[in-house]
Amino acid sequence: MGVDIEGAIEVRGPDGRWTVRDWLPDCATRRDRDARECLFGYGGGLQIERPLFDMRGLPPDASADIPDDDVNHSHSYATWAEVAAVDWDAPLNDRPDGNHVGVWLPGPDGELVLDHVARTPLAVVDAAEELFGEDLWPYEWPPGGEVPLDGAVHRPVVYTARMFAPPDGDRWGPVWAVMRDLAAVHGDGNVRLIVWFG
Repeated sequence: MGVDIEGAIEVRGPDGRWTVRDWLPDCATRRDRDARECLFGYGGGLQIERPLFDMRGLPPDASADIPDDDVNHSHSYATWAEVAAVDWDAPLNDRPDGNHVGVWLPGPDGELVLDHVARTPLAVVDAAEELFGEDLWPYEWPPGGEVPLDGAVHRPVVYTARMFAPPDGDRWGPVWAVMRDLAAVHGDGNVRLIVWFG
């Protein structure tokens, strides 16, 4: 599988044919394996059970401008109607991950806010064993279990799309904005994103 994701935004005209209107901006083509996995089911090591637009393949009516060969492969797609309907906070897994934790830090008002998701550091595993009295993966921690360490609080985390590809984020937010603007003109079901690896 290729490393870089590529893509295009297509619009369906009154004749029913799809044409490319815009290419995936550079901000979304960065090697962000976790976002690719939660959105399209390809790439990361998160083991997400329910990606939003899971490995759908190339639509049969894709425009001729969309490449499909040995170099450009592993397609998936989503219409703006589907993207607009996403619950960005819905769980993508049935239980917390065993290898990752959410790292919570104090926000501007002092309340803890999720800062990022990270592989569980060995120091957190050791602190959890001391705190809970046995060697446990994060998903095995007792309900409400958390490990404070070095000014952060580490908690088991059930993945959501907002964690890796927020609708207003700096990588995928611009993609959704272009699709939304095109859909206002052409209709929600007549705008779609197609991605592939190349």
